[in-house]
Amino acid sequence: MASIELKDGVIDVVEHGSGKPLLLLHSLLADRAIFDRIVPTLARSRRVILPDLPGFGGSSSAGATMTGIADRISDAFAPLDLGADTDVLGNGFGGFIASTLAIRHGRRFDRLVLADTGVGFSAEGRASFDTMADRVREHGMEGVVDIAMKRLFPEPFLADNPAMLEERRAALVKTNPAFFAEACVALANLDLREEIGRIENPTLVVVGSLDAATPPPMAHELAASIEGAQLVELPGLGHAPMAQAPAAFLEAIYAFLDLGAETRQSSAGT
Repeated sequence: MASIELKDGVIDVVEHGSGKPLLLLHSLLADRAIFDRIVPTLARSRRVILPDLPGFGGSSSAGATMTGIADRISDAFAPLDLGADTDVLGNGFGGFIASTLAIRHGRRFDRLVLADTGVGFSAEGRASFDTMADRVREHGMEGVVDIAMKRLFPEPFLADNPAMLEERRAALVKTNPAFFAEACVALANLDLREEIGRIENPTLVVVGSLDAATPPPMAHELAASIEGAQLVELPGLGHAPMAQAPAAFLEAIYAFLDLGAETRQSSAGT
């Protein structure tokens, strides 16, 4: 674990493996440990970098705008020695950050994987983030954690996997409520529709067919908005397919990220 001092904040980062860099950006509803079930496999052929997003864990806030958050991630590239061969994978909130990063700083990295995200929310979706921000300000993280779990995974999966539910619940309640509210505001105000077509990075969009947080139509709109983007829909999975079904998620990204034979062989037993 390392705390990277930047000009206007701090990013806390852990790394695994070596090779071509792969930067993983987590969801609003999870911490970076949401990737734990795929990191060992990825690290067989990649240098995997997992930051706490601004305002989460050991990383300082970058404010309540997506541009500010994405710029903070961009500022970490140089001290982390991340060059233009770096690939970026974002899930949910991390996917919106990754898209904004590509719009503003796309030449700083290579391929882009956008998992369970979109270009913006409907009026109803924006209102739900305003509601979550209000609830967390009034009641703390306990005020939103149960709702969040149902948005993170399909209910049948939660019923069959109580240990996963407890793990993810315990992680989310540790989030700073004020910073969580800032992230909700950033998402409520976000609309990338006018800018998303500027992305030139090779892009793969992945979505779980049962994603309740960023449903498949959002992913379809996203993929259609980026020239040459590929789209993979994963049947029966929710907002965090890398945790719910790691082997299926790895198979979905394997060829696009050119992960190597050792990664595919390892993922078969994940």
